Order: sequence, then C-alpha cells, then structure tokens
Amino acid sequence: MSVLNERYIKVEYPNTSSLNFHRKLKVLGKRTLRSSVLQRVQPFAQRISAVTEPSGRISIMDDPENYRGRTSDQHVVILTANLWHDWPRRRRFRERLECFVELVQKEAVDILLLQELARIKDFKTDQWLADQLGMAYVYSRANGHAREIGFEEGLAVFSRFPITKPRLAQLSDHKNPFVRRIALGTSIEVYGENLLAFTVHLGINGRQNESQFCRLINWVEEQSGSAPAVIGGDFNARENTSQIRNAQNSWQDSFREFNPDDDGFTHEIQWPWGGTLTRSRLDYLFLRKGNIPWRVDEARHIEIDDYSVSDHTPVLIKAVIPTGRLQSSSENDPPQ
Repeated sequence: MSVLNERYIKVEYPNTSSLNFHRKLKVLGKRTLRSSVLQRVQPFAQRISAVTEPSGRISIMDDPENYRGRTSDQHVVILTANLWHDWPRRRRFRERLECFVELVQKEAVDILLLQELARIKDFKTDQWLADQLGMAYVYSRANGHAREIGFEEGLAVFSRFPITKPRLAQLSDHKNPFVRRIALGTSIEVYGENLLAFTVHLGINGRQNESQFCRLINWVEEQSGSAPAVIGGDFNARENTSQIRNAQNSWQDSFREFNPDDDGFTHEIQWPWGGTLTRSRLDYLFLRKGNIPWRVDEARHIEIDDYSVSDHTPVLIKAVIPTGRLQSSSENDPPQ
C-alpha cells in the first residue's frame, strides 16, 4: 500500500530576494513575541510569514494503487488541466471535481498535469483525487497557506505509473513575495523506463510571462538531457506570442499539428451580462522527444459545457512510447 509523505526538496531560484524577505519576517515575528505590548499582532505576523514561505514543501505518493502494467499497444494518455480553484467563492467546487474524475476515467488517462489544485483546512484536492483515481502523485503549494489562512493552491502530477525524483523550480523573480510562479516535475516509470513530466502555471503579465517562459525552457532542457519529456499547463500566453513560438520550435505542439486550422481556444472571458469578451489559447501540452521516436496518435481538447470542470479547456494527447527504447533519465537527474 502506497504511503503519502511530506518533505522538502531543493528549489532553483532566479534570485534570493524572496528567501531573504521571508527570513527577515520570521525574525521580526520572533522579536514581536518578546514584546507583551505587541503580542496581539502575533497571529497576523504568522499568517504573513506563512504566505511568503518559499516553495519547496511537497506531498508525494510514489506508487499508484491501480498500477497500469504492460499492454499490447503501449499507449500513454496524457492530459493537462487547470482545475480553477475559484477562491474565495469556490462555486460548485466538489461538483466540478467529481465531473473531472468522471472525465479522467472516461478518457482512460494515465498521466495528469494539473494546476490550481486547492487545499483548505478540511479538504485537500490532491489527496481526494488520489483516493478517487488510485494514482501516484506529487503536489507542491504555489500560493497561499492552508494551515494559516485556510487556503492554498498549487501544482500536481498524477500517474498510473510509479513516480520518482520530483524536482521544483521557481520561475518568478519575486518582486512580489506573496505570489509565486513555479514548475513541478518528476520522473515517471513508464513500462519500466523513465519519462519526465512537468506541470506549470505562468503569470499573466506579458513581460514577466516571457521571462518565466525563458527560465522554464532552460530548466526543462537542463533537467531532461537526452530523455523524453512532457510539459503541460496554463501558460497564460497566446499562440502568437514570441514565447509560444519559441516553445513550438523547441518542443512538439501536438494539438496544433493535428488541428492546423482549429482556433484552439482554451479560455474564455465573458461579459457580466453574457456574451464573449475574449477567447484565447492559453493551455498547452508539449512533447520533448529527446532521442525517442514518439508517435502521437491523437491530440485534442476536451470540450466541456457550462464550466462543468473548469473555466479552462483540458488538453489531451494519446501517444506511443516504444518499449525498450526509452533512454533512462537517471544520468540526467539532479542529485537528491
């Protein structure tokens, strides 16, 4: 039986300003405790300190309960989805999660790359999904803090195959210590071989998004070496931006290859009185083949009605990884 563990892992940072801010805040909180006059602000100081806590704490369950062994066709179904925490309103939250579980089961998904997984004091989306799907997974908080303020949201990779060696990168420059943009990755043992999987959620500011995307590409390439990888998430960048064009030059955009004339929209903003304000393609699922001849048999968006799952459209690919030809990524894994 697989066991859920929590631990800290090393995180790569563009700079140390966020770490220094958090440390100074903790020191200030300790000094406040010594002052009887200021002790009343202790809970508030603890909450601020918790929200500014840098990323690095992960929850991980290495082995799936429903392990997918070898099959004759060796297909791997991969899906990326932003689950839309919708905090603080959290409209139809449990109902949308139940619809998502049905979607995953219907599509026979093997690997999930998820964003905006919510945790509150009495409910952890990551653990609930693992119980419902019987998958292995790794989760990392991105923003908020469930214990201190009653809410946080983060990234996760779920798999019907065993996972190993999680890794985490900080992509934002941390001028704002209360907001983090991160990428979470892990190795997945697919049919006894290693595949790298990355999930990411980038910022909405154009210049910041571009710099975060540049860091993401460099980090993924550094982590992957010659190994194959999948990179999925809410990139918050339209298809005509330079960062998406660069990604398409570096990695395989299977959806666009299979659907050259499709508008590809995955996110829509509506006017308060109804009708569409903007529609954009923001969610992508890229393949980095490495030295492996991937074959993608299917690539599409999962159409959903009335936000039954999220305000973003999930992206799915069905690929074949040749058994016995995957390059082991152990040589490329960073030291733990």
